Amino acid sequence: MARILLLYLSLGCSVAHGRTCMSAQFKKPGDYILGGLFPFGMSSMDLSKRLEPSVIVCERLYASGLIWALGMKFAIDKINNSTSLLPGIKLGYEIYDTCLEPVVVIQPSLLFLTREGSTGIRVLCSYTDYQTRVTAVIGPYVSDLALITARLFSFFLIPQVSYGASSEKLSQEEYYPSFFRTVPSDKSQSKALVQLLDKFGWNWIAAIGSENEYGREGLATFSSLATAQDICIAYEALIPADPSVPQDHKKLETIIKYINETQVNVIVLFSVDKSVKALLEQWISHGFSQKVWIATEAWVMSDIVTSIPNIQTIGTVIGFTIKGGIVPGFQDYVADLFASIQQESFCQASWEYSRNTDSAVFGPQCRQCDNVSLHDISHLLGNQQTYAVYVAVYSVAHMLHQALGCMEEGCPKATVKSWQLLDIMKELQFTLDNQSFQMDQFHSMTQGFDIMFWSWQKGNLQYIPVGDYQESLRINTSQIRFHTMDSKKPVSTCFQRCEPGQIKRVKGFHLCCYDCIDCEENTYEGTKEDLFCTNCPEHQWSPIRSAKCYDRSERYLFWDEPLIICLLVLMLFAMVLTCLSTVLFLKNFNTPLVQASGGARSIFALLCLLLMCLSLCLHIGKPSTASCMLQQPLYTLCLCACFSTFLVKSLEIVLLTEFTSCPKGFLLWVTQKRAWLVVAVTCLVESVLCFWCIYSVPAFPVRDYKLLHSQVLIRCEIQSWFAFIMIHGYTGNLAFICFLCTFMVQTPAKKYNMARGITFSMLVYFAAWIIFIAIYSTMQAMQQPAAQICSGLLCALGVLTSFYIPKCYILLFKPECNTVAYFQLHQGGAS
Repeated sequence: MARILLLYLSLGCSVAHGRTCMSAQFKKPGDYILGGLFPFGMSSMDLSKRLEPSVIVCERLYASGLIWALGMKFAIDKINNSTSLLPGIKLGYEIYDTCLEPVVVIQPSLLFLTREGSTGIRVLCSYTDYQTRVTAVIGPYVSDLALITARLFSFFLIPQVSYGASSEKLSQEEYYPSFFRTVPSDKSQSKALVQLLDKFGWNWIAAIGSENEYGREGLATFSSLATAQDICIAYEALIPADPSVPQDHKKLETIIKYINETQVNVIVLFSVDKSVKALLEQWISHGFSQKVWIATEAWVMSDIVTSIPNIQTIGTVIGFTIKGGIVPGFQDYVADLFASIQQESFCQASWEYSRNTDSAVFGPQCRQCDNVSLHDISHLLGNQQTYAVYVAVYSVAHMLHQALGCMEEGCPKATVKSWQLLDIMKELQFTLDNQSFQMDQFHSMTQGFDIMFWSWQKGNLQYIPVGDYQESLRINTSQIRFHTMDSKKPVSTCFQRCEPGQIKRVKGFHLCCYDCIDCEENTYEGTKEDLFCTNCPEHQWSPIRSAKCYDRSERYLFWDEPLIICLLVLMLFAMVLTCLSTVLFLKNFNTPLVQASGGARSIFALLCLLLMCLSLCLHIGKPSTASCMLQQPLYTLCLCACFSTFLVKSLEIVLLTEFTSCPKGFLLWVTQKRAWLVVAVTCLVESVLCFWCIYSVPAFPVRDYKLLHSQVLIRCEIQSWFAFIMIHGYTGNLAFICFLCTFMVQTPAKKYNMARGITFSMLVYFAAWIIFIAIYSTMQAMQQPAAQICSGLLCALGVLTSFYIPKCYILLFKPECNTVAYFQLHQGGAS
């Protein structure tokens, strides 16, 4: 309550008295002098028209610079009253105006380099024993000025601690060995900006910088990081340094026009406040639509920007401020100071000291400050940039404390050369207001950023902290009320982030705008930079929209497949029938029916049928070289052996029925034991063909990667279709001869017809081949082996049911028909 009362009393006094002696408050004697470079004002003249090196007068007050200078003054006064930091030592200060102009900052910088107690700089071979006017320098604020002064101070190795210069160039120790800062670099802020955009999903933006070191370097760093994060910058430009010049004003108008034409909803302004003011004033005057403005620490809380008329109409402002806080006791200190500078006795003493110092070199600093009241700057007392000044002064004090070897009892007043302090400053660690500070390897303090949101309440601006950044971003989006109708975040995108398994296809004129295209089957997304999907290796596959390939599983006819199980059951059934028929024929071997059917040759044919059924198993399971080689030859050889017995019987029938007048010597070759010779010769020819096929053009297993998208089909590849036709064609010719020999045989009614069984057996064989060819030609390669099994089983069952099962029926159920007398009476076309 006392603080508020004092502040209001001071406000009243300052308004009542008018002019003060604030300009005389920026010099103070001490055991060690600290130099200060602060922007009290801004130049209003065109420096390009400057024809002689005269004094540059900065008439326009820069209130924030005044607050920061008072922050340095407050910190030094507080240290001088401390009993734990530099006890017994008094720090002095000389604070000068930089006017935010390079030509202005050089003059006080040269004064700091003068020999102690003089205004001249001696030219020496070595400056090791040279004692400069100041022990260290605080400032300047902007990077353009810091890059100039850092060169000067680095030659003398005078510690320089900036409270605002953030250019990444200043991190180069080889060029600026004595430069330090209590703020993060532009790179750190650029990372924070990119993470903020990424958090809201904004990837279609405009990026504008100021035409100075801060804007150029900061914008370049931000653009590089944004591009790497797939953020598309639709338009990028630099605000001219002096928009009051007609040519620069035209450039500013062009920038405004292009920003509006790009139709982006988010604009990043990496700029100092003076340039931001010029741009936003033009934006408001044109009445353009509201946008989201992303602010850097240089202008987010600047009174130059916030005092623009109708500034609340630009839309939503979210920005970063250097993490710090309110300097404890600073507001009371400023209130007391404004109360003091109203007093004539206090001002007389201040002017007296000011005249005794280098008034001939520099006149009173910040003359426009004498017209400032506490009311004019009270809203800036909470500016967080002041905390960076506060920390900068304390870092120099702790550096001196260590260099002097101070004890609790006090500090020796020894001569300290500025260059002797650098090693201490590089390793400096200290605690201030329960917060730890330390210089990193780039001579910076990276305490991070706070995220501020401009909130307008009944026409008044409030800065609402909504998050922070310390290597990673944390933000409470629910506290942000956007300018949109529903207060939700606006959309500013020209693409959707591609998911794994998608590639970018550029659209329009901007290379960073693209559509996401799914990778097709058996292709995958290689790297984010790839413009095309990468084909999977032959032995691998991938589904649609895949980021990697998978090993193919093997595919062939498995023993446990439902179709194969059904075929195996059918095969077992055929084999059981064959075995039962064989047993029955052996049991009734000497009966007329068995002998008429061929006797031992019939049993041989049944055994060949059994072996043929077993050979069909070679089509099941994983194909191997041996199984592929034997599939067709073994099948055709068994079938040929079976048909060779039918050939003998067919020739016997045709000779007895159609060629009754032929010599009986011919009949002996198809009956009795000579018939086995015909069987043997027939099988020998087929064996030769099969051996040639196996030796010369064997089938072999192949891996087919094209037929199935996720599997590799292992199948037997027929190397020569000519060989396939030869071995199967030979068997087919045997069947055709059997059919011709038996088809036209006429048998009287009620006579036993042996020929019909052979005829129907051959018809079933031909039908099986016709069905096989029709199915095989239209069926997928994966199921073709099953078609061959079906064809073989159909042929085997056809032979059994047409030729052997009827005879088994007679043997079992009509034994009276199986007598010599019956056969002599009823048989026709057989013997």
